[in-house]
Amino acid sequence: MSEAGLDIQVELTEDLLVSFLRREAGKFGFSRGVVGLSGGVDSAVTAALAARAFGPGEVLAVNMPYRTSDPASAADAEAVAGALGLCTRTVDISAMADGYLAEGEIADRGRRGNVMARCRMIVLYDLSVEWNGLVIGTSNKTELLFGYSTQFGDSASALNPIGDLYKHQIYQLARHLELPAAVREKAPSADLFEGQTDEQELGFTYEEADRLLYLLVDERHDAAELIARGFDAGLVEAVVRKVTDSQYKRLPPVVAKISDRTVNQDFRYLRSWGR
Repeated sequence: MSEAGLDIQVELTEDLLVSFLRREAGKFGFSRGVVGLSGGVDSAVTAALAARAFGPGEVLAVNMPYRTSDPASAADAEAVAGALGLCTRTVDISAMADGYLAEGEIADRGRRGNVMARCRMIVLYDLSVEWNGLVIGTSNKTELLFGYSTQFGDSASALNPIGDLYKHQIYQLARHLELPAAVREKAPSADLFEGQTDEQELGFTYEEADRLLYLLVDERHDAAELIARGFDAGLVEAVVRKVTDSQYKRLPPVVAKISDRTVNQDFRYLRSWGR
């Protein structure tokens, strides 16, 4: 990775994110977390941070396979949970997803993937009541900027400690946290269907994406400047289009304004208001 600004101070980042989880959860009176542990690097980093923030015994790691999921994903999730000493639960979502998918005769891969992602979030939020802990998010900055997530599915959470970290930075933090090599080194995948990988669906690598996103978002360069610097015009245009087209996914629901004080517009008390 040639852009030095993408590299993070891993010890400082860990401390900041652990403090973030403790502080923000504490505002609502919580000291436990629930994490969907998929076997991928993002959820592994999130689980490790939650374990450091709340204690391993206060984090419930939930693996939620579908019948077509790669068994290696569950094995990797188990390895992470074991290494961190987390409490675990496995919930097979096949029956709940198939009940809807079969009735609607839904064959489209995108729709099926969205249904699975939302089924998983149903499970996490229900278990969060049983566990008395907050759902901790696992979407990184690259995914959020691309809209590469499902609304009210994998993008949903009460707190997200890794949403301001690019994929490159996630890998740096994963190495620092000494997560299992199998998780750190495998190709990123949502594991929604056989052979699926993130980069194949995106049409470019995370390395390419992160370099461009850092310059576009953090350094505030425009597309013309990046093309002039030698970046492929088609790649720049594709990245910009994904970011702009997915802006609606990064916003809370827009509320029509009728009164003087409207939620998400000018009702702006502190998050901890009332405590």
